Amino acid sequence: MSTSNVERDKFSNKLGFILTCVGSAVGMGNIWLFPYRLGQYGGAAFLIPYTIFMILFGCTGVVGEMAFGRAMRTGPLGAFSKALKLRGIKHGSLLGVIPLLGCLLIGIGYSVVVGWIIKFIVGSITGSALSGNSINYFQNMTGDFSSIPWHFIALAITFITMIFGISKGIEKLNKIVMPAFFIMFLLLAIFMFFVPGSTAGYTYLFKPDWTLLAAPKTWICALGQAFFSLSLAGSGTIIYGSYLSHNEDIVSCAGNVTIFSFVSSILAALVIIPAVFSFGLSNELQSGPPLMFITMPTIFKSLPMGQLISIVFFIAVLFAAITSLINLFEAPVELLQTQFSLSRNKSVLIIALITSICGIFIENAQVVEFWMDVLSVYVVPLGAFLAGVMFFWVCGKNFAREQVQIGKNKKLGKWFEPMTRYVFIGLILIVYFLNILIK
Repeated sequence: MSTSNVERDKFSNKLGFILTCVGSAVGMGNIWLFPYRLGQYGGAAFLIPYTIFMILFGCTGVVGEMAFGRAMRTGPLGAFSKALKLRGIKHGSLLGVIPLLGCLLIGIGYSVVVGWIIKFIVGSITGSALSGNSINYFQNMTGDFSSIPWHFIALAITFITMIFGISKGIEKLNKIVMPAFFIMFLLLAIFMFFVPGSTAGYTYLFKPDWTLLAAPKTWICALGQAFFSLSLAGSGTIIYGSYLSHNEDIVSCAGNVTIFSFVSSILAALVIIPAVFSFGLSNELQSGPPLMFITMPTIFKSLPMGQLISIVFFIAVLFAAITSLINLFEAPVELLQTQFSLSRNKSVLIIALITSICGIFIENAQVVEFWMDVLSVYVVPLGAFLAGVMFFWVCGKNFAREQVQIGKNKKLGKWFEPMTRYVFIGLILIVYFLNILIK
């Protein structure tokens, strides 16, 4: 393998980079898992540990992955290799395969879900998704080989965007769809406020149960939710960071990404929770994918302007999902470009073929759920841990400080090393082992 000398594409400006990183972070976990967690663990009380961990991870993990990528100007495999070479270590760079493979495999499973979302958009437009039994509609489209056309449409949107590159493809798409996502969910949240019976949902969300702050599980769940809300995986943020200019302040960028990710979670909660409570379906909050594809369509049927609301809802969800999917595939595409000197078109085509062939065999809903659970528990946190160790330990504390300082006028405080090298790395290990124990 060799590193390509072809001039590297880059983001055109800070706003494009921030919106693209927000697009990679905002996904299904923000839309259905966060609202459930918020209510389950004390409502407003849950926001205290969640906010703490979001800020902590934002100024350590997100900053670290962005700076690691920018410093090494490559994805996980190349970045790990360069980090080890700084210490004179020739072997071990293949550890970068772990976050890289995690990205690719999660992308394969996620693309199936994006296909379901597209099917629901079309079904909402034609009315078929809102007529008849919602359970039957979902089951008919999530069996073996039952959503291939929709699955392939999702892949086509993803890879056609990626062919245009970073600034002309991925960045441009995110500049359009991420503002649209926030506007749509804000409008939906306002609409749900006026739905009869929604008051119980706001009580569920924002009436604090302070006793749960003393429960360790509240803090553990807030820790895990913050980790996944910021898409820390040792891959996606590294790859986007590798396209970032040295003129940009990474700490500022990470702060903006953290804020927008937090806001997206709150907006999702303000749409979904009042809706399910207004129709007495609060027991469905912890149902996983059926919440999105069975419970919400059932609610839309009974709402005034329900068809329009359903269309807007699933389009907004598609925007969040497709931007995350693009991020998942960018790391393996970049690998083929830099390590094998392939053109971007060829690299995208190869990943598209691998994804298409593998994806059609896991279209069953139960298989997808198992696939994603295994990767989320065993691979994603491990990738984030390895990336953190490489940047904050293997490269050396001075190296990490120097790279984060680039583009930043104000000098980093003394907090940086202890918070990144010990607190952040320690919290990743807690997330990793607790996820395994819970499973």
